[in-house]
Amino acid sequence: MRALVVCESMFGNTMKIAEEVARGLGDSMPAEVVEVGTAPTVIPDEVGLLVVGGPTHAFGMSRASTRKSALEQAPEGLVSKGGGVREWLTALQVNKPIAAAAFDTRLRAAYLPGSAAKGVHKALRRHRMILIAAPASFYVTGTKGPLEEIEAARAFEWGRALAETTSAL
Repeated sequence: MRALVVCESMFGNTMKIAEEVARGLGDSMPAEVVEVGTAPTVIPDEVGLLVVGGPTHAFGMSRASTRKSALEQAPEGLVSKGGGVREWLTALQVNKPIAAAAFDTRLRAAYLPGSAAKGVHKALRRHRMILIAAPASFYVTGTKGPLEEIEAARAFEWGRALAETTSAL
């Protein structure tokens, strides 16, 4: 069994979290990080854990309009250049229920509601995945980042916890 971590990232922060989650998983199972634009829409049979994450844009998962806005803020280019997690989840075909978890990156602010992770979590549930964790948020200091200082370590530990939960299934 291996883990697949599918990630949408605009400015690189969500990709860093995905890499740390995979590193945390790696002690227990092989884990691969795949940018959403190249992620398979049919989950391979050997994948026993699917972790999906993206940035929170306008209170939820990104859309074409919010990705366009992100591109305007990053003339050097974006990590994820095509469709996002929302579109990938719509196209996703699941042959059998597997363990799954969702995460996002977002600003830490009491007045900013919404979470991409909650939307991903709901979509995974609609695909009849076995949800093994509550949606997780990792925090950035500004729209373009960087990550808050402790977040990479938190993502690593979250990956380790996901691996432990998956092995107990």
